Amino acid sequence: MELTTKDAWAAILEEVRSLVPEHAFQTWIAGARCVAVSADALVIETQSPFHAEWLEDKYGDLITEAGASVLGYKVRLSVSSATSEEEGALPAVLLEPSTDIFAGPEAGTTRLSSSISRGTAPSPANPQSSLTADPGLFSRYTFDRFVVGGNNQLADAAGRAVADNPGQLYNPLFLYGGVGLGKTHLMHAVGHASLRIDPSRRVAYVSSEQFTNELIQAIRKGATDRFRARYRQIDLLLVDDIHFLRGKESTQEEFFHTFNALYDAQGQIVVTSDRPPREMEGLEQRLVSRFEWGLVVDLRPPDYETRMAILRTKAEDEGLDLAGDVIDYIAHACSSSVRELEGAVLKLLAVSSVWNEEITLSFAKRVLALRRLEKRQRGPVASPGRITQLVASQWRVRPEALSSKSRSKNIAEARHVAMYVVRELLGTPLQSIGQLYGGRDHSTVLYSIRKVASRMDDDEAFRDRVEEVIEELKRDHDRVFHA
Repeated sequence: MELTTKDAWAAILEEVRSLVPEHAFQTWIAGARCVAVSADALVIETQSPFHAEWLEDKYGDLITEAGASVLGYKVRLSVSSATSEEEGALPAVLLEPSTDIFAGPEAGTTRLSSSISRGTAPSPANPQSSLTADPGLFSRYTFDRFVVGGNNQLADAAGRAVADNPGQLYNPLFLYGGVGLGKTHLMHAVGHASLRIDPSRRVAYVSSEQFTNELIQAIRKGATDRFRARYRQIDLLLVDDIHFLRGKESTQEEFFHTFNALYDAQGQIVVTSDRPPREMEGLEQRLVSRFEWGLVVDLRPPDYETRMAILRTKAEDEGLDLAGDVIDYIAHACSSSVRELEGAVLKLLAVSSVWNEEITLSFAKRVLALRRLEKRQRGPVASPGRITQLVASQWRVRPEALSSKSRSKNIAEARHVAMYVVRELLGTPLQSIGQLYGGRDHSTVLYSIRKVASRMDDDEAFRDRVEEVIEELKRDHDRVFHA
């Protein structure tokens, strides 16, 4: 039976919804309306020109892939706006007064109401744009999950003080340290705690890269006034990796004025960096000076006791019952960062699952030794090229076809599997995987990976084919390890 336009769009939405964060779905996708589905086109209508362009740029590939999956044939996506509203208008998502999205998953499902679906503009009394209605905070990054030790005690105390009294004590709060030491975790924890104290606070987390990209887009579309209004009416602004602004003169200029506006209005600013302000070459002196107005705190590598606590917490999160001697060994073997510790636990979990072995002290020593071996080599034992080769062989296609524009069923399936295996075994970023396989968008890669994972749950024969590839890669590991 042929699907109606309404039924087809509902099915597409259902598939897309499982692949993107709920807040992103509600903000950018749920309010769109499908006006036509034909043999070669999927026509979508949005509230504004800005919304249309954003939807097509960020989620177009994902919607197209979902459309092909639901309809059974490739479609061309066309997105337009239904109104002649001012270019640059943002879809507004308003939180219901009783909603608490910051209490974690145990608090229940987030309830959202969209001004798009109602066809009304946000009330001036509640000027929450999508930026502040969705602060962009990671749910697991809270103070409860932040393990405090001598290496980060001051940073933790300062973060809690800022959350309690934003704009009053340490403004700005400047957190710096090496990779994987918990800067981003602490920043998100400040946001969550602040909102729990006062849910009406306007909180926004943004990476400096995102800030730069949004500014570029605003300049290109002549919407800089709206951009400034969004960022200068915030109570707590969290900016990650501020060192990426080095050398970006226009972005530094814009951030300088944003900083001044927030500071004058007693808005709190928290930033992170890989080094203290005075060591940031390529950053304007006036910004360096302002970063030093508040409190500058470093996060150092964790000591042994803190590493033990982090490992126990991570093992508990992953549902692992690690023996004391295993935890002790990891704590001694991995000392550079929190990320290294967590990576070691995840490595043990993954290899234990693939090899079907219990995580003992002997097992941990072998796996972590292999991990160190891989790090010393130019690349991991299981390279993307080797994965591509094995998948292509299993699916009886040419390896180069996986990077082609071909959408034939067999080649597309092999491409999805290769993306899945590269992500699972190597942890390669989505954008990098997309470049490996024909320059595809990160959302397309995410769709492909989740589609493979879902099918493996339902299709035993398909799962066996994927696992055969993984087993061959495991044998590669074994050969290298025992060489």
